[in-house]
Amino acid sequence: MQVVSISSLKGGVGKTSVTTGLASAALAAGIPTLVVDLDPHADATTALGVQPGDQLDIGRMLKSPRRAKLAENVAGSSWTARAHSNGSGPAVLDVAVGSAYTGIYDRPDLGRRDLRRLSAVLAGASNYELVLIDCPPSLNGLTRMAWSASDKVALVAEPGLFSVAGTERTMRAIQLFKQEFAPNLSAAGIVANRVRTGSSEHAYRLAEMESMFGDLLLSPRIPEQANWQQIQGAAHPVHHWPGESAKSSAALFDALLANLLATGSGLRNRTQR
Repeated sequence: MQVVSISSLKGGVGKTSVTTGLASAALAAGIPTLVVDLDPHADATTALGVQPGDQLDIGRMLKSPRRAKLAENVAGSSWTARAHSNGSGPAVLDVAVGSAYTGIYDRPDLGRRDLRRLSAVLAGASNYELVLIDCPPSLNGLTRMAWSASDKVALVAEPGLFSVAGTERTMRAIQLFKQEFAPNLSAAGIVANRVRTGSSEHAYRLAEMESMFGDLLLSPRIPEQANWQQIQGAAHPVHHWPGESAKSSAALFDALLANLLATGSGLRNRTQR
């Protein structure tokens, strides 16, 4: 199992969109996947077509992590039914449901014991090959809790001045966190998102990112897509949305997932079939 945090210390860069795009690619590849919606806004839960029921949300599981019984409290994404109706085989895409309750942990003063809460919850995640954690856009307790539980951190950035500067700060924060709390944590790379073709500013900032981050800047870049809000609003996987634009985006997320998981050869091979 690989656990990957999807992070950004700047809001509005499409972090949740990248999380759901990767989840769609994992579903299409047949990789049993859990999405942990750690952002108090719970947008990933909505986009994944989850209707909260009697199960505990992730905030309440964090409150009593050793008694959380993750397998009994995840909710299945409605995307799996669409995958089956399109001729795909059995697929698993579950969600640890987000809620505003997680906000009680999003503070800067969490101690080591609190930082291990999510790790304790995910100890019950043995049925999955991939866990994607959608983090809030801050470096407070929830993001640090996610990093403590993760093998890798994928950063999401737009090719703009403030986002590039924020990404550089986040890279330094990951290194400091790795030294103090999580020696096995690594930066999986940086996803350039919402790239506008034909924008000289975006071209300049992408070149700047390539110079600053080198191989950590993942390919492919994800372009701005006019109908992405419609896809998310319909709680639909991009791999099963009609039209050439969605088909192109789906292929980009397939490639991005393969590159993101490049150090996990088993998963990588499956995404490239």
